[in-house]
Amino acid sequence: MTAANGKGHGIHSPFVFDMVTRVFGDKKVYPAYGAIESLRRHLSADRDTTIVIDDLGAGTGGAATQQRRLSSIARTALKPPKFGQLFFRLAQYYKPSTILELGTSLGITTAYLASGNPSASVVTCEGAPAIASVARRTFDTLGLSRIRLVEGNFDDTLGSVLSALSSLDFAYIDGNHRLEPTLRYYRQMQPRLHNESILVFDDIHWSLEMEEAWAAVKADPMVTCTVDLFFIGLVFFRREFHTPQHFTIRF
Repeated sequence: MTAANGKGHGIHSPFVFDMVTRVFGDKKVYPAYGAIESLRRHLSADRDTTIVIDDLGAGTGGAATQQRRLSSIARTALKPPKFGQLFFRLAQYYKPSTILELGTSLGITTAYLASGNPSASVVTCEGAPAIASVARRTFDTLGLSRIRLVEGNFDDTLGSVLSALSSLDFAYIDGNHRLEPTLRYYRQMQPRLHNESILVFDDIHWSLEMEEAWAAVKADPMVTCTVDLFFIGLVFFRREFHTPQHFTIRF
């Protein structure tokens, strides 16, 4: 109800106005979109493949181990095309050299990020081995060879992943929808962040815990700008924002 216009009207920050008009508002249909969405449709139609997954995140509140059809995962767990394509455009426009994703799922969002900047080094982390196996097939099908997939609980893998990075240009945090782990992962990333770093938090209004996590990130002294798109939140650390600025934008 209080979101700013999605075309940039009334946004006085030059940086955010530029992002809204050139990235959010970019309506071009890039070739990568068709290839990735074709694979998404294939996964969504696969009712024959059933996999056993261990849900290490907040999940739906059900059993930790579930047996699910691939079609069900593709329809319910994947970000809609418009957000995957937004990630593609963010990677294309800002050209992050190092991209980290927490929560690979079936690899669709990873594919968008990697396709947006083919020269980037992309590391994606997935806790469920069966899901990771499907994601690897996604990358192979799309010919994306610069993606490194790390299996295991983020609590066990994130430290070593970050220690191998001199800096972190872009991170998408979509693997655990609880307050304490979300903030812990954020704190682990902080030493690798710099002026041009971009963090994207998924499902920031999904639950009370995620609302609290988002509020804590916004209040962090390192953060100079945030953009709330309701389903995701973008976080920036740019020094040109002398006082923190927080935007809610219709997308």
